[in-house]
Amino acid sequence: MTESEFLRMADHCLQQVQEMFEQAFESDTWDVDCKRSGNVLEIEFVRNGSKIIVNSQAPMQEMWVAARSGGFHYKYVEDSWRNTRDGTELFASLNSIAELQN
Repeated sequence: MTESEFLRMADHCLQQVQEMFEQAFESDTWDVDCKRSGNVLEIEFVRNGSKIIVNSQAPMQEMWVAARSGGFHYKYVEDSWRNTRDGTELFASLNSIAELQN
């Protein structure tokens, strides 16, 4: 994939992640505050002040997630972002990560 294709897809991914957490906030699933600056999305859990950081890494063509439970890398494979270690899908992983974080 070209760099411009990656940047477009990464931007779309960050938008989807932000929407996922904002919807969870609206449904009282998690009390979070989302802030995005460029290719970095910061999700803060209001109750305990912990954060999940999601950002794109253009040189590697990956999405990176940093959380209390660890650091995770995702590559776009067959129409979804997949963990480079175990193949789990990004949004399913984020749901599990957020449950642990909250």
